[in-house]
Amino acid sequence: MKILHTSDWHIGMLVNGVDISEDQIFFINQIREIVRDEEIDVVLIAGDVFDRANVSGDAIKLYDDAVTGLCSGDGAKTVVIAGNHDGAERLSQCSRLLAGSGLYIAGTLTRPVMKAEFDDADIYMLPWADTSRVRYEFPDRAEEITNAESALRVICDSIRESMDRSKRNILVTHAFIMNAETSVSDRTAEIGFASAVSADVFEGFDYVALGHIHKPQDIAGNIRYSGTPMPYSFGREETQEKSVTIIDTADMSRRIVPLKLLHERNTLKGTLDEIMKADVPDEVKNGYVRVELTDKFLGTETMMALRGVYPNILEGRGLTYDEGGAKATITAEDLKRAGSDPASIFRSFCMDVIGTEPDDEQMKLFMEAYEEEEEELQ
Repeated sequence: MKILHTSDWHIGMLVNGVDISEDQIFFINQIREIVRDEEIDVVLIAGDVFDRANVSGDAIKLYDDAVTGLCSGDGAKTVVIAGNHDGAERLSQCSRLLAGSGLYIAGTLTRPVMKAEFDDADIYMLPWADTSRVRYEFPDRAEEITNAESALRVICDSIRESMDRSKRNILVTHAFIMNAETSVSDRTAEIGFASAVSADVFEGFDYVALGHIHKPQDIAGNIRYSGTPMPYSFGREETQEKSVTIIDTADMSRRIVPLKLLHERNTLKGTLDEIMKADVPDEVKNGYVRVELTDKFLGTETMMALRGVYPNILEGRGLTYDEGGAKATITAEDLKRAGSDPASIFRSFCMDVIGTEPDDEQMKLFMEAYEEEEEELQ
């Protein structure tokens, strides 16, 4: 049996106020193509399907189209668990009914842990859970559940007690494992139940399909983060090759299949003139860009000029007069907001041209002039 491991889709995410759903449709279509080409039997989505508990109707439709396509169109059973970003109850609605269609969903921790059974493998579905939930499900061991590690160990112990050792035993879960390398977009990796746990809690499983950390990486020989299918932050994620992992239960061999990006992510650093005239490939110029100016204040006027060259610029940083070489940051969301806020545009213009915020009197005079102009145009 061939299994595809993916995680952390974060459907519904806005990056600096920018809708990235087209990028997510792009990687979902690639995953579906891989499923068909590789004749995948089971797809594992190891949590954080959504970016938050309450997402838009468009985000829910995108998820629905994806799992319906995988199960009905591509013929792959699909196993989904909730991560810390997901609304567990919403995600698991109608889960028993959907299992009959090949979609297995674990939204909340149960005892015994939910299991999807296949010919040669049992897949245990362990969604995100805090220590109080684990104590509730395992009252007989509540006293020893004091932190994330002891909670996860208690759960895995319960699974090991009933494992069918004649089959492959695979765990799909969402956790922060000690020594995992994080990225800027791993926003909650060290909060609450996300505290790092040691890899040896997973002893006895043939493969552990992890979600939560965004960089694809092996933690141990049979424990792996698939990572996000696309980068969600600048910095380390710019150089990461995004991928899915394919496991063959015949010999438990693994293969990494790279994913293409609709928009690359790159940071460009230099003077305004250097960045405006930079000879960069089209995939960089048209990708998601962060600009770091070394010679100029950055306001909406400069950002709009940069956007003329880099249409998908998401973030910019420029000099300020603060001591210590501090930099001011402006994002695509700020630029969008400024479009309906004339005061913000004037404030940014002053920072760009004279390097200082307008005082109250200057702001008052500007707004009076602006309002008079608006009246004349009506």
